[in-house]
Amino acid sequence: MIHGAVLVSAFVILWFLAFFCLLPVGIGEADPDTGAPLNPHLLLKAGYATAIATVLWLIFYALILLRVVEL
Repeated sequence: MIHGAVLVSAFVILWFLAFFCLLPVGIGEADPDTGAPLNPHLLLKAGYATAIATVLWLIFYALILLRVVEL
């Protein structure tokens, strides 16, 4: 039996990995004074990161259930 903390931490790690990979995507124009993107679409990127992390987490969990990966 897998401890719940392992599954939760795996999802959190996958989410942050997906989110940080999505941050530079589609940043568009930047503010000339600060260099920060004018519209970074953070909420949209967080949603995409959640979807990607969910798919990757389901694959991870399936591999555990099929005993391909043993913890």
